Amino acid sequence: MKKLFASTALLATFALAGCATTGGNTNAGTAMGTANEIGMNVFKAAIDNQCRSQIEQQNAWRIASVAMTQAQEEAVKGRVCGCVSEQAPQQVSIIELGNAAIDPQYRVQLVARVVAKSLQSCYSSIVK
Repeated sequence: MKKLFASTALLATFALAGCATTGGNTNAGTAMGTANEIGMNVFKAAIDNQCRSQIEQQNAWRIASVAMTQAQEEAVKGRVCGCVSEQAPQQVSIIELGNAAIDPQYRVQLVARVVAKSLQSCYSSIVK
């Protein structure tokens, strides 16, 4: 939970820093793009953390992981949660990201919703 809080606090900082850019700055577009990219990377990290937490609660994971070594489990988790993290940007709007940067409760709900939408499909596609 501390990692999620730290990640979202960083996202909020960059989101607000992007909003503070003035129109007179010729690098405003670049600064906004950079802030947006960093914010999205932080969002993806939060998604990855939530995914790794939720994957262990899945019945399919519990059954499949019995036959795996620790290294195999981590490799599969990395592939599944990488898939979930890559799908995340297509499932949220910039408005949702802005709301997540401001409201911690909304942030938790958004991350949980995005992970829930993608986890099963990513898991199924990778563990065939």
